[in-house]
Amino acid sequence: MKISIRRLSNGEGLPLPAYASEGAAGLDLYAALPAGQKLVLEPGARDLIPTGFQIATPEGYEAQVRPRSGLAVEHGVTVLNAPGTIDSDYRGEVKALLVNHGGQPFEITRGMRIAQLVIAPIAHATLVEAEELDETARGEGGFGSTGVHGDAGK
Repeated sequence: MKISIRRLSNGEGLPLPAYASEGAAGLDLYAALPAGQKLVLEPGARDLIPTGFQIATPEGYEAQVRPRSGLAVEHGVTVLNAPGTIDSDYRGEVKALLVNHGGQPFEITRGMRIAQLVIAPIAHATLVEAEELDETARGEGGFGSTGVHGDAGK
């Protein structure tokens, strides 16, 4: 699949999003902050980080902005609205909404890999109002109703 990408002026000199390995599902996204500027995410703070490009996601697909596992495990930094959805009709700059759930301030600088972009198919549904729904074994049980441990944890 080919997707059109347009570099913005704040993305000049940065790599375009790319897969870090042959088996990678996500394209790495880079912080397009001004040169020499750093952004400090204090614990509990969030900020919208520019990536310096726009994309034309094909109809029938979405682009998902997802966290980088290394930032999450090492610093507690993640994408707040994960996954952030970029619809096929959006043509603005791709940005990542990062939050610091860690205990220490986290510095973001130009060119830092901050998130990843996954291209995924979508399905549009037609909702049909009904008086009743079919019954299932689970029923209305939600939010922990299936337990914490599997059979191995008994």
